[in-house]
Amino acid sequence: MSTSVDHLQERTQDASDLLTDIVPSAITLATMLRHRKMAAWLREEFDGYTDKDKAPPYRRDLPGHIVAKSPQYGWIPAPVDERQTSEYGHLDLPEGIKSLEQVCLNCKKGNGHRALLDKDDMAHVQKQINLKAELAINLSREVYCRLLRTIRSAIYLWTESLADAGMTGEHNHYSPEERKTVEHLDTPEAFWRQAMEQVDELPVPDVRELGFLERMFGRAG
Repeated sequence: MSTSVDHLQERTQDASDLLTDIVPSAITLATMLRHRKMAAWLREEFDGYTDKDKAPPYRRDLPGHIVAKSPQYGWIPAPVDERQTSEYGHLDLPEGIKSLEQVCLNCKKGNGHRALLDKDDMAHVQKQINLKAELAINLSREVYCRLLRTIRSAIYLWTESLADAGMTGEHNHYSPEERKTVEHLDTPEAFWRQAMEQVDELPVPDVRELGFLERMFGRAG
């Protein structure tokens, strides 16, 4: 597996290459460059955040809508107002990228993924709307995909900066002089903040949808 900056940047732009497969290569490159902060951020993205309060803002308070479980019709929009949606209809996503990417792969555009409302929050909302039905937050596929595209974009921007600094071509290792040249780029927060602002402008693809046969028999390859 190539760990070249050029190849990694190409992979971030290839919709057939999953982020789940890209991140381990990015960790290897960060380790070779002694980019300890970048490697630590990538590992946390890969494994998930054990403390959701420490997750970056692109994983926090993501907007959704509240749905109620009807015994006749399944999950339907709950009879909540804008204030209740604003107060309760959002979710943190601290999970590792593999589980988040699986949501996108298995969801069709226009669909989403549900998570039950926190027990106390559910009791409050049930009381307010006089409904005993189970309540959940539905986050759209687009919300999950944007989160993953932000991470992919941050890796793209990092590799772009490395390439601009001359770190191109195949490498089995980097010399102390080469590492010194790019030590100032060990700034994951700067890259993910830039990615949050520019995610819709960068040449980074969305997560593709699995075809019917792939969903039935597992992802090819």
